[in-house]
Amino acid sequence: MSTESITNQTIYDFPIHTLMGEPLEWDHFKGKVVLIVTVASKCGFTRQYKGLQSLYEKYSDRGFVVLGVPSNDFGRQEPGSPEEIQTFCQRNYGVTFPITEKVIAKGDQIHPLLAFLTNQKPVSYGKPGKISWNFSKFLINRSGQLDARYSSMTSPDSGKLLKSLENIL
Repeated sequence: MSTESITNQTIYDFPIHTLMGEPLEWDHFKGKVVLIVTVASKCGFTRQYKGLQSLYEKYSDRGFVVLGVPSNDFGRQEPGSPEEIQTFCQRNYGVTFPITEKVIAKGDQIHPLLAFLTNQKPVSYGKPGKISWNFSKFLINRSGQLDARYSSMTSPDSGKLLKSLENIL
């Protein structure tokens, strides 16, 4: 991490690649509300892809985007290649929102973006701390800062999540 204070940093300070290996262009996300979700194809929560896609479709015209971040760290539930992940998401859930490269989501090698998010105290809901399972959610405001955090148990259509989303849109 840079020497800049962590409180002055935003998600845009942490490079990450797309699922197909290209640098993610954070410029396309600036000024938008972003829901970053740790995802996996073989998890009991995988059906949340459908709800995430619905959220993306419902709110994208208001400056909202979902960003899936796959990891194989929780129960080895994302073993697929980038091509397999993309095919699975599109074929089974019609996913059109962006998905990043598969990253490490826990431990000493945690991806810097996720390390940043897990060390932040959300503005409205949740607390700092490690990611406990797939489909953990981080709601990012238009300035690139963490606004709220939700566990895997919080579905995309949860009243808590929807209320936070509506408040910052």
